[in-house]
Amino acid sequence: AAHGARKMEDYGRFLALLASALLVGFASVVISLVWVFQYRGGLSWDGSSREFNWHPILIVMGFVFIQGIAIIVYRLPWTWKCSKLLMKFIHAGLNTIAMILVIIAIVSAFDFHNASNNPNMYSLHSWIGLIAVICYCLQLFFGVAVFLLPYAPVRLRAALMPIHVYSGLTIFGTVIATCLMGITEKLIFSLSNPPYSQSPPEAILVNCLGLLLVIFGALILWMVSRPHWKRPREENAKTVRHIGATPEGTEAESTMTNSNADKSDPRSNTEAARKQNITFDEAGQRTTM
Repeated sequence: AAHGARKMEDYGRFLALLASALLVGFASVVISLVWVFQYRGGLSWDGSSREFNWHPILIVMGFVFIQGIAIIVYRLPWTWKCSKLLMKFIHAGLNTIAMILVIIAIVSAFDFHNASNNPNMYSLHSWIGLIAVICYCLQLFFGVAVFLLPYAPVRLRAALMPIHVYSGLTIFGTVIATCLMGITEKLIFSLSNPPYSQSPPEAILVNCLGLLLVIFGALILWMVSRPHWKRPREENAKTVRHIGATPEGTEAESTMTNSNADKSDPRSNTEAARKQNITFDEAGQRTTM
């Protein structure tokens, strides 16, 4: 951790933002639980409104909080000594947990609607929410296939990396917006005496939940968008691979070698290997946020 702290610029500011994000995210989960248990009757799995209550809890916990942590896990400086492969597994694992929670949340909503003869997929919240879930599943699938498994060529990883980063942040921002639509829709439908317009305690509590979700999203996006907090490339000077080496199971491109170099000159081979490793790092180390 100390090694990472020395290498990270504005380390104290990063820690302050990280602590704030964790506090706000945890508070969001707690408030969603308070909302469900104090005002909505708790949880069950019987087709009633209490089954639907799983929906907001699991969405806030998985689609917002855990996904947000997965986005910034590469930025944690005390993990910079860990191998990139290990961090990829952690990143993919957190997103997988979030995806499982989201699927359960979607099932609970459909079960409740079907049991109570309510129509499905008619609101903007449901449209954008389902699109976000589908895109998230595709993002996870292609992320594992391209960046985690050692079969994709380096050039393909380098070409898809900006798309992977952009789509991940877009999905995260869309999830925050969809949550705001969903909790507002729920309050409008559920509150009648007194109505939502009179700001009863439940409405104030859930409005505060919405504010916390926005703050959490803003903190995550700020941390992940600072280039000086990006995970540095692994050092290449300590280990010099041969020109034919294939990091992470990928094939070395013939164009990455210096065909004019004197192969009998060890210094030429060492320099070519160093340049090749840097190229691999650009495609491998920067594949994620």
